[in-house]
Amino acid sequence: MKVLVVEDEPTSMKLVRLVLSTDGHEVAEAEAVHAAVEEIRRSEPEVILLDLALPGIDGLTLARALKADPAKRHIVIIAMTAFPERFSREAALAAGCDAFIIKPIDTRKLTGQVTSAVEKQK
Repeated sequence: MKVLVVEDEPTSMKLVRLVLSTDGHEVAEAEAVHAAVEEIRRSEPEVILLDLALPGIDGLTLARALKADPAKRHIVIIAMTAFPERFSREAALAAGCDAFIIKPIDTRKLTGQVTSAVEKQK
């Protein structure tokens, strides 16, 4: 499965990439929304793991834009945040995210969470 990880924290990016690539997924990376938009055009991911607290434009803004675009709304978006008091599950789902993960990420559950979010959209 093609997965785009949008994460500005290098350690979290490395951890997610390692877990997903070890489990056989093709992983692309972006550190901010503008880079994510370019990578979405280039790689056409099936899933986006989207940090909500990004520099500049936040992840909720990107999620809303993707779900408003008929050519992109099929992409499964999994919101990730270390700040659930600022970015709630309800806000993420209202913005169009399909699932929600609170950091720190549990590496033992990550692949299952991605798979489950994809299966729910089928």
